[in-house]
Amino acid sequence: MQMRGAKAGFTVGLSAGFVLGVLLALLAWPRLFPQWLAGPADAPGQAQLAGDPAFIRLAEQVTPAVVNIRTQSAPRGRRGRRSAPLPLDPFFREFFEGAPERGPRDGQTSLGSGVIIDKRGFVLTNNHVIREADTILVRLADRKEHPAQVIGQDPRTDVAVIRVETDRELPEAQLGDSDGLRVGEWAIAIGNPFGLNHTLTVGVVSATGRSDVGITSQEDFIQTDASINPGNSGGPLLNVRGEVIGINTAIVASGQGIGFAIPINLARKIAQDLIREGRVTRGWLGAGLKAITRELARELGVEPDAGVLVEQVLPGGPAEAGGLRAGDVIAAIRGRRVRTPAEVRAMVAEAEVGKPLELTLLRDRTEVRVNVVIVEQPIGAAKERS
Repeated sequence: MQMRGAKAGFTVGLSAGFVLGVLLALLAWPRLFPQWLAGPADAPGQAQLAGDPAFIRLAEQVTPAVVNIRTQSAPRGRRGRRSAPLPLDPFFREFFEGAPERGPRDGQTSLGSGVIIDKRGFVLTNNHVIREADTILVRLADRKEHPAQVIGQDPRTDVAVIRVETDRELPEAQLGDSDGLRVGEWAIAIGNPFGLNHTLTVGVVSATGRSDVGITSQEDFIQTDASINPGNSGGPLLNVRGEVIGINTAIVASGQGIGFAIPINLARKIAQDLIREGRVTRGWLGAGLKAITRELARELGVEPDAGVLVEQVLPGGPAEAGGLRAGDVIAAIRGRRVRTPAEVRAMVAEAEVGKPLELTLLRDRTEVRVNVVIVEQPIGAAKERS
């Protein structure tokens, strides 16, 4: 009996000691091995977790420059309910207008977001947010509402600029460089989904250079999985440094985590044109372009993703003056690879008029570089011709 009691006491003591040892080890572990809990080192300037102080500082820094845009449209007779903001493809049914629209007798309302890009009150947003609006009210971060007027609209890219009517300087966002974006970078969206002011969500850059998705006639979108919803439209997409890298524009209703934003370099150029001149000046190449299929690639002796075929060079145009020939393959513009005619058109349209644009060509399987002086796109220029 004594032996059994001794064994039982030893077992209980051993178990208690083991449990106590585990508890002490768990308490001491963070101090002894802090690097084990830190996780993998991130790239310089990148935050590690959504709760990281970098995201907190970013929210505090950028939120004052993000606004809520509310519009009111008067009845338009027998027009009925306003169509979807960009009714181009059933695949893209859900855009970012969040508030329910009223019937034609009561007028119609919409809700969206915007970002202040100039302390004088200039706000960058989507054209579909303020399209056909009779009155525009902008709510600032301090919850004060101010009327706003339209400065300019560009339906082709779905970009618009409005100006808040106020006698004080407003906080402005810092604009970044969307040309240097890489897939996998952090992407942060701030906006007003469903009227929930200044909501911040975090994701990554899923892809860049998305075109031919049927949203606008000029497309070069950033794709992101940062959670965005109706009401986010026109709000900023940010990098981890708090710089605006895009303007949130559309989501895929039938999917999850698929959103599109206009690159800020494109939106900035459009905004500058609208503010300075009230219209958009676009570059023109003067060439007919064609996508390279597998069959065509075999005929040309190039890879299917080698670039875009110059099918036609228009007489007297910039392409002819720059030495382009029918049969050339445009492989890159300013060192950036291109794969579709839409990409070429978008980059040429963004190019500065009157300045040379460097194109890398494949001619008879040999790489050739030429400089083409871009001119302003003629009114009514065919979509197929850049």
